[in-house]
Amino acid sequence: MNFTEGEILYFDKPLTWTSFNLVARVRWLLCKKLGVKKLKVGHAGTLDPLATGVMIICTGRATKRIEELQAHIKEYVATLQLGSTTPSFDLEKPIDATYPTDHITQKGVLEVLKTFIGQIEQVPPSFSACKVEGKRAYHLARKGKEVELKPKVLVIDEIELLDFNPDTMQMTIRVVCSKGTYIRALARDIGQKLGSGAHLIALRRTKINDVRAEDCMKIEDFPQWLDQQEIEDLKTAEDGQR
Repeated sequence: MNFTEGEILYFDKPLTWTSFNLVARVRWLLCKKLGVKKLKVGHAGTLDPLATGVMIICTGRATKRIEELQAHIKEYVATLQLGSTTPSFDLEKPIDATYPTDHITQKGVLEVLKTFIGQIEQVPPSFSACKVEGKRAYHLARKGKEVELKPKVLVIDEIELLDFNPDTMQMTIRVVCSKGTYIRALARDIGQKLGSGAHLIALRRTKINDVRAEDCMKIEDFPQWLDQQEIEDLKTAEDGQR
């Protein structure tokens, strides 16, 4: 392995960790192992703190491939709570409104899901990393400021209903989609079309291109994995980053 020339690593991001938390931990462990003060490390595709699953991390010169890797098709499994909304469209913020759900049936859910397949326009969540006048939208939203984001064109290749519980009004879906898709925003839009509101209560990125979550490394296993690798750049990593 040569982490300066560049390696691409696949992790299963833990719940409550930010994408930056995972990158910072990987960088720290690599620098410690290599005996260097700094090393380029970046990720290809942000996951929210309340999401888990596939996270691609690039080191050294492989960070130049981040944009290419971000463009790959992604698969998610998401659980939605129908009948209520939150400002963040997930569990980060408390419920701000509730709606009747007596009219919702599994047949109706299936009909609504079909309308999201193909090329669609989606307004990103206010609590997102999109930039507004040079500032991250979530920084503004968390300060209570109004955030207006423009719709983005994206593609949803597949939506499959995995489960629908009419008693709890929770539904689980599998989504295959393009870069830039916000599953939280999709939950919001599904809820609006069902006339009930909705928010995300669980999200897992199960696949990026051909990389599946079950093939990814847990961060707690990374030090032991590193010890088992034949590393070429123990002496050259620091020079390569200057």
